[in-house]
Amino acid sequence: MISSRHPPKNPIIIIPSRMGSTRLPGKPLADIHGLPMIVHVWNRARESGIGPVLVACDGVEIAQAVERAGGKAVVTRPDHPSGSDRIWEALNALADHAAYDAVINVQGDEPTLDPAVIRAAWALLGDADVDIATVAAAIKDESKKQARQVVKAVVDLAPDATHGRGLYFSRLPVPAGEGDMYHHVGLYAYRRDALERFVAAKPSPLETRESLEQLRALSLGLRVEVGIIDAVPMGVDTPEDLENARRALGGKS
Repeated sequence: MISSRHPPKNPIIIIPSRMGSTRLPGKPLADIHGLPMIVHVWNRARESGIGPVLVACDGVEIAQAVERAGGKAVVTRPDHPSGSDRIWEALNALADHAAYDAVINVQGDEPTLDPAVIRAAWALLGDADVDIATVAAAIKDESKKQARQVVKAVVDLAPDATHGRGLYFSRLPVPAGEGDMYHHVGLYAYRRDALERFVAAKPSPLETRESLEQLRALSLGLRVEVGIIDAVPMGVDTPEDLENARRALGGKS
């Protein structure tokens, strides 16, 4: 790690978005109170006040929806293996891409995301030793500790601390023993050089085994800092999730 680095000063938020959802076809364009879901996510990102917001999408339909709302979008290759690869392509498509020294990856299917969560991840890059920042919340539902779709973050967390170093991520119920277990939230704040290293590297063996790309970062020796938040943001993957998001947002744009 390079301890002499300064905190990034010119961040950009990039939202990866793609049409290919099997459980909710056309998900980014799903209507929520008159606006496509991706526009709600774009609004939440703008409300964080961190910096410019860009949508990295796999088709013109999403780009057009964002642009009609006054936003900016880049159409990327449709075959990217991860959102990290998609945001890297979108970043480098910008004429002023070299000006940005940090990238915040906000998931495109969380229209109810609290902008404060984005700010919490971004703030962790204030430590010059941190390469990537992310967030997690304590799991309250015992059944979710066993659920493989719930990714657990193993965090080196001191008593009463609000963040700590991420040691491992798994689909299994870890760590063992008494104490909280944390649900990892897929929101990342990358230093630009860390994102570049990440996308240039091949998937690591553990990444492939667990099907978790954040394990590639750990295998590269990147420091991943995990902030603890109160609750997991509501994601939209199914028609039921979409209805829940509509209720949660009410008439909010």
